[in-house]
Amino acid sequence: MAIDTIFTAAESGRPGGLRAMLHRAWRAGRAWSVTRRTRHALVEMTDEQLRDIGVSRAEATREIRKSIYWD
Repeated sequence: MAIDTIFTAAESGRPGGLRAMLHRAWRAGRAWSVTRRTRHALVEMTDEQLRDIGVSRAEATREIRKSIYWD
């Protein structure tokens, strides 16, 4: 007798089941990675480059110090 450990949405009571859950986790990880890279890029910018994109050094510093969990 085979044991089925992967449930469909109807069987599990959750929308989308395992595939949707894994997809959401992948998307969350990807978003975290993009946010992290973007914030670290701010560190390396000169004041002139920050002015070009309309961001002050204080705003960049504040953004860099933000927690990724509170975005």
